[in-house]
Amino acid sequence: MITLYHVPGSRSMRSLWLLHELAGRVRLEFVVRELAFDMKTLRSPDYLAVHPLGRVPCLVDDGRVLFESGAICQVLCERYDDGTFARAPGHPERAMWLQWVHFAETMAVHGASLVQQSVFVAPGDRSPVVQKLESRRLEKTLGVVDAVLARNGFLLESGFSAADVMVGYSVHLARRFVPIHPFANVSRWYAGFDARPAFRAAREA
Repeated sequence: MITLYHVPGSRSMRSLWLLHELAGRVRLEFVVRELAFDMKTLRSPDYLAVHPLGRVPCLVDDGRVLFESGAICQVLCERYDDGTFARAPGHPERAMWLQWVHFAETMAVHGASLVQQSVFVAPGDRSPVVQKLESRRLEKTLGVVDAVLARNGFLLESGFSAADVMVGYSVHLARRFVPIHPFANVSRWYAGFDARPAFRAAREA
């Protein structure tokens, strides 16, 4: 049995979205343990016994604990995918699949910095310089994704994959801080996720 520790709206949405995508293709059962987004919950002894840093996502699969979202994506695809969402070793798109799966965190780190400024830092202590710098960096990453989507409907020429899930969440987060409408291809790609039941299930969770 798979257990996912999840905070709504956080990076763990990636893992939840992928689980729903996989469950729509193969027989896959999982349990979601929803946590509150506060230090009392995330730093509780019970949760620290599962994840030593008290963060999400954290996935437990047959007793094996994983707490890095890129690794969770790869392991889930290697164990449960039917060939739809991963590009296996030897596949001509394998290298690009890996690049986009991990590029998602390059994007999200800027969003996380902006989350810290807006949620955890008192209004009077927030840094306009940090906010402006991280917003610009986030926009640059959106530009990189937009250029790829101009050539392909998805991040890979062959179609939708777990790479779109990983980067898609990062765009979902980015929307809180920077407008995505100047990036026409990203906007179109992101809008298409609403047609995916797995995305809606993860977002509404």
